[in-house]
Amino acid sequence: MSDSDIKATDDIKANERELESFGYTQELKRSVSTFDLLVYGLVFMVPIAPWAIFGTVYNSASGMVPLVYVIGLVAMVFTALAYSQMAKSFPLAGSVFSYVGRGIHPGAGFFAGWAILLDYLLVPTLLYVFAAESMIGLFPGTPRWLWAVVFVVVNTLINLAGIGSLKIANRVFLAIELVFVVVFVVIAVRAINGQSLPNVGWSTAPIWNPETVSAPLLAAALSIAVLSFLGFDGISTLAEESTGRKNPAGRAMIIALFVVATLFVTQTWLASLLAGGRESFSDDEMGNAFFTLVQAASNTGWMNAFFAVNVMAVGFANAMAAQAATSRLLYSMSRDRQLPAFLSKISSRQVPMAALLFVSAISLVLVLFFVGQIGLISSLVNFGALFGFCLLHVSVVWYYVVRQKSKNYLLHLVVPVLGFVIIAYVLFNADVLAKIGGLVWLVLGAIVFGVNVVRGRGVPQFSDETTKG
Repeated sequence: MSDSDIKATDDIKANERELESFGYTQELKRSVSTFDLLVYGLVFMVPIAPWAIFGTVYNSASGMVPLVYVIGLVAMVFTALAYSQMAKSFPLAGSVFSYVGRGIHPGAGFFAGWAILLDYLLVPTLLYVFAAESMIGLFPGTPRWLWAVVFVVVNTLINLAGIGSLKIANRVFLAIELVFVVVFVVIAVRAINGQSLPNVGWSTAPIWNPETVSAPLLAAALSIAVLSFLGFDGISTLAEESTGRKNPAGRAMIIALFVVATLFVTQTWLASLLAGGRESFSDDEMGNAFFTLVQAASNTGWMNAFFAVNVMAVGFANAMAAQAATSRLLYSMSRDRQLPAFLSKISSRQVPMAALLFVSAISLVLVLFFVGQIGLISSLVNFGALFGFCLLHVSVVWYYVVRQKSKNYLLHLVVPVLGFVIIAYVLFNADVLAKIGGLVWLVLGAIVFGVNVVRGRGVPQFSDETTKG
């Protein structure tokens, strides 16, 4: 056995001992490297995500789409740093459920987990609905439910096959997406340099145009920007499967955020230049704005290839990652007796089998219910994530400054306070239906919490040893 193999084995054993110090036994398979976490995070955030919403964002930001993503990076880095700090102290699969529960109080942890569960349960549904709708465009006349079933079944089988299969699938899908990013960059640069399109040339106006920048525009862009980066937090759900030491989940979240922001800004800057300074896209053009720009710039059949890759990235890669994250959150909450016990059942391949099957079943039912309701699902997803993020920021301050008496006021006070203000602003300005639906979900959570208390399950009791971090 080589020295690197010995070190890897020692790291895994050390991670398992650390998990035991929190009162748990190692049930999930420790085989995810920091690089795998990074790949997973990138797949979850989708490097080509701006393609589908380019026209909408272009109109909202007066053509300065890359500026939106720069704002998003600045805004979300505070939340990523907060996640990183809590992941360092509590490397557990429950994400904000574990962080808030151990950082503030188990009761608060339940509501943080319950809130973000709204996000995690609906994200796969949103992706399947979007992908199924897109497949109708490629194959007119085919039933939506058929495509939804195909996406759900394939993703479930890969996840049930084990974390190794998920890692391979993530790498393959990410490679395909990055290849098409490169292809787009080549197409765009050639078109801009060739000056074959009217009014197309190099300019920094899409990044910053002082003639159109205004405070209301920046405020509107902030809401779009923050929501565009949801997904990096999913990395934290694989914490109990990581092999690295020194906070691998926290480091992977920060790196993934900056990598995907760079990809977003690069692609949208070039796409904005290809738009040739037009003021806006019409309602009929918005949905396919990016793909029509590719068609115009390449004068070939590339548009259909880009469209197909976008559907694959959403229906398979992104949904598969979301399914994995959701199953780990359900597993963690079930293990702490906050959800039905069967959800913590582990298969022989060391994956949360019951939780995975539950997510798949929920997705199939909700896809049929929410067909054509992409806007409503998106709003509910955003509420769950933002509410959970707010509690995360509070937990950083409470755990480090109040309980641990930390003197690192930059990371443990300034960063979470700024992060809270940004997220709270976006949450306050969220769609009315989203806030109503979110509050209904929290009321349901209060009922579940009350039932747990009546049944004697209450909130999990953590010893001092398990909350030292």
